[in-house]
Amino acid sequence: MSTHSHQNIHSRLSAAGLLLTLGIIYGDIGTSPLYVMKSIIDDNKIDSYLILGGLSCIFWTLTLQTTLKYVIIVLNADNHGEGGIFSLYSLVKRTKIHWLIVPAIIGGSLLLAEGIITPPISVSSAVEGLLIFKPDIPTIPIVIAILFILFSIQQFGAKLVTKFFSPIMLVWFSMLGVLGIIQISQNIEVLKAINPYYAYKLLTSSQSGHGFFILGAVFLCTTGAESLYSDMGHCGRRNIRISWIFVKSTLLLNYFGQGAYLMMHQGKALAELNDNNPNPFYLIMADWFQPIGIVVATLAAIIASQALISGSFTLINEAMRLNFWPKVKINYPTDVKGQLYIPSINWLLFIGCVGIILYFKESKYMEHAYGMSIILGMMMTTTLLNFYLIMKRVKWYFIVPIITIYGIIEISFLTANITKFMEGGYVTIVIAIFLISVMTTWFLAKKISKSYTKIVKIENYKKVLAELSVDLSIPKYATHLIYMTNSQRTDEIEEKVMYSILQKRPKRADLYWFIHVNVLSEPYKKEYKVTEIIKDDIYRIDFYLGFREPTKINLMFKQVIKEMVDRGEVDITSRYESLSKNHIIGDFKFVLSEKFLSNDGDLTFFEKVVMNTYFIMKKLSLSEEKGFGLDSSSVKVEQFPLVLHPPENIEMKRIENDHH
Repeated sequence: MSTHSHQNIHSRLSAAGLLLTLGIIYGDIGTSPLYVMKSIIDDNKIDSYLILGGLSCIFWTLTLQTTLKYVIIVLNADNHGEGGIFSLYSLVKRTKIHWLIVPAIIGGSLLLAEGIITPPISVSSAVEGLLIFKPDIPTIPIVIAILFILFSIQQFGAKLVTKFFSPIMLVWFSMLGVLGIIQISQNIEVLKAINPYYAYKLLTSSQSGHGFFILGAVFLCTTGAESLYSDMGHCGRRNIRISWIFVKSTLLLNYFGQGAYLMMHQGKALAELNDNNPNPFYLIMADWFQPIGIVVATLAAIIASQALISGSFTLINEAMRLNFWPKVKINYPTDVKGQLYIPSINWLLFIGCVGIILYFKESKYMEHAYGMSIILGMMMTTTLLNFYLIMKRVKWYFIVPIITIYGIIEISFLTANITKFMEGGYVTIVIAIFLISVMTTWFLAKKISKSYTKIVKIENYKKVLAELSVDLSIPKYATHLIYMTNSQRTDEIEEKVMYSILQKRPKRADLYWFIHVNVLSEPYKKEYKVTEIIKDDIYRIDFYLGFREPTKINLMFKQVIKEMVDRGEVDITSRYESLSKNHIIGDFKFVLSEKFLSNDGDLTFFEKVVMNTYFIMKKLSLSEEKGFGLDSSSVKVEQFPLVLHPPENIEMKRIENDHH
């Protein structure tokens, strides 16, 4: 994709684009009216003080956190059209501040943890509407069945489903708005809540059940902001900004509608209004409309989950390319750009979702686990954003107030959420810590193994390779012998590659190829460069691939050779006389090296622990050949110790024979 078409996706505005945006991006934030007001009132008696204060908090949270921070500021931080925490990290990586990898890894892990908890909470909240009609209906099996179907259809690509998504979300948001307007028209007074004074009064009051900690519940209204940024590449910035006006209006109308309804029932607890399902979201509907409302809400909840699942696939794909995650199998179910399906992650998420449902059972208990992971994730984005603004040379008098305001808001939200830690918040933190440790181990192991890899100059081996190539006393190993190399410079190669060619069993070949893959910090690009080291003998190819491009080395390499032959740069006819007469192409053999930990290593204790964990993870992940997309019939895998030691010099004393 050229930069031109990137600007294009962000400046293009169309009815279809706006509709698509509704379907892809707003599922998560759009389903929050299902549980926010219920969570704010909780077990308290309804009073105007709590309602107006709560609504005021919601209004200002959506305005400051979602609109100003994400829709206006963060959406500007796009990496060639793509958004999300790893894209942001790829941008700030250029500042060469090494610790920025920490917020990137924590933020990425928390987003994945969110992917495990959003589907259960939104689908449960919707399905629990059925309790109004049949109080003893078992909701858990219904929720699990819905999620199982959702995760099963992932493999066919979201193209199949997205056709229905956008119209349903349009119906959903319109329904939210209309239900809200009906209630507000009966109690206009509720609009006073726009005044931030009510929020201030509620947060500073010390009455039991109110006060500062209500922010933990309020915070749930901004849940989808992070995924709104991650999905920017699918919809374009302008489409998101324009459609957000509609979405935010309908959300606020619905919240205020719920508030208007509750203000008319002051002094009661929610359970007194309806003991089967005391959710103000359903209470503001006319009785005849409730069944329709439940169906639409359930569909909207499924769509919200879908957005997070496909977001998780993109996230893991980027993590793999940035060396944060073991190589796993990726399928490309449709030809839509950026559409991918990762079976292992899909089923891991599903198992995680089922675990959450069985553990918490009801949506109101899941809320505790929810807020914690999201607020920490947002703080990581704020940290990276700070460095992005500095890197973009934004004036300090803009940066300081922005970062200070969001620092204060997010630390307040965090403090309010910490009280929920023991009530379930620890669940997401445990999940996130597990993910963080996988990412950290993988990243560190790659770093350690790089620091122990010895690099040598090719120059010193040119002569011996040229002679080996024509030494007929050694049986030919392959016509084309191909090594993958990690060496950044074209005139250098790992020592173990030379060791493999010359020492293990001398491998005679007509042509030696060294291939290096560079992962770029932009999403889509496919370029290559050829370096001729010895004419018709040794070549090096460098591939430059975007961090969202699939690595299909087999196909790419054949394509490069075909182009080189067409340009007359290389002769690949077999050099066996009988075959070359008939213009038969020689065979290709890839040699990959697998490292193992030898006992006589020089690693520190910490490095050994990291490397041992890494090798266990490696056994579970994709093999190198599959990761590079190679055909296994033409691959030889060799084992090397992580550190190649020179042979030790053992001192021995020779005893002379005595001549008597």
